[in-house]
Amino acid sequence: MKTSASWMKWLALCVALLVLGGSIARAIVARKAQQTALAQSTESAQAKVIQLRAQDAYTVTTRSLSWSLPISGSLVAQRSAVVKAKVAAELQALHVREGDTVRQGQSLGQLDTQEVGLRRQQAQQQAASAQAIWRNAEQTLRNNQALVQQGFISRQALDASLSNAASTRANFEAAQAAARLADKAWQDTRILAPLGGQVAQRFVQPGERLNVDARIVEIVDLDSLEWQVPLTPQDLARVQVGASASLRIEGLSDPLQAQIARLNPSATADTRAVMAYLSLPRHPALRQGLFGQGEILLERREGLAVPASAITRETGRDEVLRIDGDRVVRVPVQLGLHGAQAPEPGAATDGGHRNAWVEIRQGLKPGDRILRDAASTVREGSRVSVSSAAASATAAAVPPAASR
Repeated sequence: MKTSASWMKWLALCVALLVLGGSIARAIVARKAQQTALAQSTESAQAKVIQLRAQDAYTVTTRSLSWSLPISGSLVAQRSAVVKAKVAAELQALHVREGDTVRQGQSLGQLDTQEVGLRRQQAQQQAASAQAIWRNAEQTLRNNQALVQQGFISRQALDASLSNAASTRANFEAAQAAARLADKAWQDTRILAPLGGQVAQRFVQPGERLNVDARIVEIVDLDSLEWQVPLTPQDLARVQVGASASLRIEGLSDPLQAQIARLNPSATADTRAVMAYLSLPRHPALRQGLFGQGEILLERREGLAVPASAITRETGRDEVLRIDGDRVVRVPVQLGLHGAQAPEPGAATDGGHRNAWVEIRQGLKPGDRILRDAASTVREGSRVSVSSAAASATAAAVPPAASR
C-alpha cells in the first residue's frame, strides 16, 4: 500500500514535468515566431524606398560666403533745423505747414513789428542825440585848443575839454550800436528758412505771443539722411570706415546699400555703445526717424555652405545626413562661418525673409547630396529616392552671405 502511494507521487511529478516542458517549448516556439516576424517586418521597412520631394534634398556647391555683422538703428538727417523766434512778439502770419517744401532764405512767416519798430525808432533818436552832443564837444575842444595857444584859458581847462569829447564820442558809438541792434531786431521779425528741405513740424499758430527762442517750425533736409547704429566695443574692433552694408526698411521690398561714413570717437555714457554713421542713397520712401535693420559686410570668401537645418547634434557632434546612393548615412562635419543668409532660388522671400546657412570646412565635398532637415523622419540607413527636380533646383542656388 505504501509502495503504491509512492509510485503515484512519482507519476504525478513526471506528468507535471512533462506539462511544464511542453509549455516552455511552446513559449520558445512562439518567441522565435515573433522574432522572425519582427525581422521580416524590419527588413520589409528597410526595403521600402522613401520618395523625397525636390525641396528635401540639397546638393553641396562652392558658394561666395560673406561674414556680416547684424545692426539696427534709426534714420537721422544730417541737416535739420528748428526755426525759433529771435524777438519777443506776436506771430502775425505763418505760411507753411507740415510736408511743404521750402528753399533756403524763403519767408516762412511774420512777427508783429509795432513794438520792435518803436524800440528801433527810439534807439535811432538816441543815437542822433548822442551824435549831436559829441559834435558839440568836438567843437568846444577845437575852440579851447586855440584859446590855450593864445593864453586865454589854462591847460587844465583844455584837458577837461579833451575828456568831455572822448566821453561824448563813446556815448555816441554806444548809441549807434544800440540802434544797429534795434534795426536787427526789426529785421528778425521776418521768419526765414535757414536751409532748404521740408517742414516736419509746426509748433505755433498765428496770434500766439512768442518769447525769445520759442519754436516755430522744424525743417528737415531728406537729401542728407544717414543711418545711425550703435556698435559694441567688441563689434567696433571689426568695423572700418568705408565698409559696405545693407539696410532693410519695413515696407520696402528690396534692401538699400549703405556705407560707413564716420565712427564717433566717444561712447555713450549710458550704454557705452559707439555710434556709427552710414551714408544712404536718396530714396523717396525714406523719412527721418524710421527704424531699419541690416548687416555690415566684414569679410567675403569662397567656400562650401549648407542650410543650417541640415546640421544635427544627436550624437554630440556636428553631423549631416548624406544621401549615399539610395541610403542615408550620418557624416561628421567641421563647421566654419555660420548664421549665413541667402534667398532660396524661386522661393518666396516674404518681404525679405531669407534662410540660414552654415559653412562646411571638412566632411563634405561639392556634389554631395544631403537632407535639408536633419530632424526629419528619415533616419540613417533608410532607402531614399530623390527626384531629378531636386538636382535642378539646387544647381541654380544663389550664393549666400554668411555671418559669424
